[in-house]
Amino acid sequence: MKKILLGLALVAGTFSFAQKTSSNTASSPVRFGIKAGLNVSNISNFEANSKVGFYGGLFATIPVAQDFSVQPEVIYSGVGAKSKYDSSDKVNLDYIAVPVMFQYNALPNLYVEAGPQFGFLVSAKGKDNSGSYDIKDGMKTFDFGLGLGAGYYFTPNIGVNLRYVAGLTDVVKDRIGGDSAKNGVFQAGLSYKF
Repeated sequence: MKKILLGLALVAGTFSFAQKTSSNTASSPVRFGIKAGLNVSNISNFEANSKVGFYGGLFATIPVAQDFSVQPEVIYSGVGAKSKYDSSDKVNLDYIAVPVMFQYNALPNLYVEAGPQFGFLVSAKGKDNSGSYDIKDGMKTFDFGLGLGAGYYFTPNIGVNLRYVAGLTDVVKDRIGGDSAKNGVFQAGLSYKF
């Protein structure tokens, strides 16, 4: 619960900063938007293949200098992996993710970005031929990662984005030896600014 409150405080602080910045930068107002797309994810050091999932949520693009912006987001992200040996065996992890991306406008409509992502585990399920079962007790509830990506806006409102988020923390609780298991997620989707 403390981690969720910390994440919400981070977002609130960023939006507070946005209001101050937008009042000082009249020519570049804060833009709010929605985004959604496809996740292709895996978990390192599992005997697993990539799994396809979904992400979607809200963002704010906050100009901080002529070609630089900060973009905090709050998104649902469905990640996990599926067995190399039996495609019906899967691990499904659902997160509320809070990325804070620092963006550089390389061209007027093209940006590159990098920044931290704070993930809060909402649900963790294992699935096999016999059904679905809860594995949340065996997983850590917080995941920290680093995102790198790019995006292009075809119009002032509609754009596409690509991002890779590399997990930096072990997602398995109480591990005894062995290599750590980290999320890795490739995202491709659409953005719409209001």
